[in-house]
Amino acid sequence: MRKSVSVAFFSLMSTLLIFGTVIMGGSELVLFSNYFAQERYDVLDEVVNVAQRTASHLVQEAALPEGEELEALNTKLELIGESAEVYLFFTDCDGNVVLASDPDDLAGDVVEASVLEKSAKAKENYHIFGTLDGVLTEKSYISVHEMRSESGECTGYLFLCSSGDRLVEFRKEFFSNFFLSACLMLLVASVLTKVMMHKLTDPIQKVTDAAQRFGGGDLSVRVEGVDGEGEVADLARTFNKMADNIQSNDNSRGQFMGNIAHELRTPMTTIKGFVDGILDGTIPPEMQNHYLQLVSEETGRLARLIQNMLDLSKLESGEYQVNARMFNIWETLTGVALSAEQRINDGMIELEGLTMDEKVLVYADPDLIHQVAYNILDNAIKFTPAGGTIKFHVEKLGPEVEISIWNSGQGISPEALPYVFQRFYKEDRSRGLHARGAGLGLNICKVLVNLSGGQIRVESQQGEWCQFVFTLPATPPNPSGMKRLPDESGQPVPVEDPASMKPVN
Repeated sequence: MRKSVSVAFFSLMSTLLIFGTVIMGGSELVLFSNYFAQERYDVLDEVVNVAQRTASHLVQEAALPEGEELEALNTKLELIGESAEVYLFFTDCDGNVVLASDPDDLAGDVVEASVLEKSAKAKENYHIFGTLDGVLTEKSYISVHEMRSESGECTGYLFLCSSGDRLVEFRKEFFSNFFLSACLMLLVASVLTKVMMHKLTDPIQKVTDAAQRFGGGDLSVRVEGVDGEGEVADLARTFNKMADNIQSNDNSRGQFMGNIAHELRTPMTTIKGFVDGILDGTIPPEMQNHYLQLVSEETGRLARLIQNMLDLSKLESGEYQVNARMFNIWETLTGVALSAEQRINDGMIELEGLTMDEKVLVYADPDLIHQVAYNILDNAIKFTPAGGTIKFHVEKLGPEVEISIWNSGQGISPEALPYVFQRFYKEDRSRGLHARGAGLGLNICKVLVNLSGGQIRVESQQGEWCQFVFTLPATPPNPSGMKRLPDESGQPVPVEDPASMKPVN
């Protein structure tokens, strides 16, 4: 049977309280018993001297008195015993009882020699608790004093005894009072523990319920009513933040899949329509080559879209291996411009700023940066009118190198600037040629730049110009490359976050 946190905690606290109470009670009992015993022995030791003086003739003559003297001695011993709440008796050197204040308290008349030997070795008085092996009728506190003559010879032993019934009564009262106090303390502690556990586990239960509902598919659920400071409140806030991120990612995933479906459907519909027109004769033979050219273009567009999605999948899953090294960024920019030379010439676009005379080194993966520059230049060519200009600029700024690609033209509206790097975003889907892109190129640029340890931004003056600027490290952070840091779950974090990058082995 599964125990809840409250039950487990309550059981633990109850066990600790009971265990602690037992230890405390046992310690107090031992302490009080020792104190009581010591107090009894001190009283007995004080009476020893009085009793010894009273029976001094026993020491001097080593013989019992007779007649009235014996009766008077018994009376004195009885008074001593009653006043100190003790009873006493004398033995000879062999342990034989010769005189007792209360003979009824004796069940035997011979004390064992072992007791006498221990008493003889004691510096003052020998203390013992018991019945002297049956000599006494009940367990008692006993103080034994060896009596000697003036010459130093043993004349006998004086035994002073105090009944142990008081200790028994004390223990009964102690256990009774202790039991009642312990029960009351445990009851109060239980109530306080219950209240505290309810206060503690109620927020945890709220988090648990929210997690169960969230796991069941209700992504809108949040932990409510858990405020303040402490670990539980932090847990609730962390859960809510996680839920927000998951819900946002789920919404983005749904939108992403919808965009993918739309982007795939458009070229497929176009291709099918043209092919069907050719097959059923709707398109005349003299126009078939033209439409086959359009089919080829749509097929190429479809292939590029699929490749872009595969690239994004590899990047976000962490499968792509970054091979960073030092290289001249101008060589990459010149190579990209040469690969698009035909399109640039066809568009009558003028290039400015390209140079092979300058050498600016950056630390990144050349292939990734080539794709970034190509996508930005491709976007610039699309939106640069005939006779327009595209400018390249590279500048070293401390530990970074800033690369910018500027183009004249219509630019980007201020409303669209925050969304330029989003997937499948198109500022105007009705602009024919410009709308034929899938809206993934700039998103891939952001991913690749962040993966390389840099940042990318866009600047624009609507109706005049547009400029994309990205940064790259000028020096390696260490002899290794760059990779993404995993999050707390061990999974790679989104590559769009440049803070998730660190040197790779």
